[in-house]
Amino acid sequence: MSDQPARVLVVEDEAAIADTLLYALRSEGYAAEHCALGRQALATLRADGADVVVLDVGLPDLGGFEVCRELRTFSQVPVIFLTARNDEFDRVLGLELGADDYVTKPFSPRELVARVRARLRRSVPAPSTPASAGWKVHGAFAIDGEGRRIRYRDTPLDLTRYEYALLAALLARPGSILSRSQLMERGWDHASDSADRTIDTHVKTLRAKLRAAGAQDDPIRTHRGVGYALEI
Repeated sequence: MSDQPARVLVVEDEAAIADTLLYALRSEGYAAEHCALGRQALATLRADGADVVVLDVGLPDLGGFEVCRELRTFSQVPVIFLTARNDEFDRVLGLELGADDYVTKPFSPRELVARVRARLRRSVPAPSTPASAGWKVHGAFAIDGEGRRIRYRDTPLDLTRYEYALLAALLARPGSILSRSQLMERGWDHASDSADRTIDTHVKTLRAKLRAAGAQDDPIRTHRGVGYALEI
């Protein structure tokens, strides 16, 4: 593992908020940088990359959603949206565009730093261990609960926090139909996250990642009006 501090790019046009975030992140040892404009952020990320991006939705030149859409054409860096808007449509749109988390203003800098830390933990490769250590096999799937990792046919799945929680819940009861509310109870820790359409969005992104990992048939079955089940 590199001895260099993790690089966090804060994309925020309000100077007071940016300064608060930079101070909080640097106090925790991160190499925090700042861009006030979306196009500037994209140029920085293309040139130098980052380990996590904290991205404001309401940028003056290029909206955060558009920045994320373009970013996903060349990078899978974790993105945490920061916004004053908290309606379901915006949350779902952000997740569909590939965001990993969503924080609404006003917010606690400590909470934001904790979310950055959590994303970095999930991005760091686990130390080399015997193939079977810590893993439980369920058909084509293997899950390491302690390391919060899931593989499909030996291909590691690059999952967001909520994608992992959803798939882990389905793997815990393969073949059983879990309602949206049951899935929320197992993986969602904020009431604002608990919208039915949010679950559906994560199922959609999970299916895409499973197809990319080689799944020929969709292992996540939709039971209309009831919920979802995982066929292994």
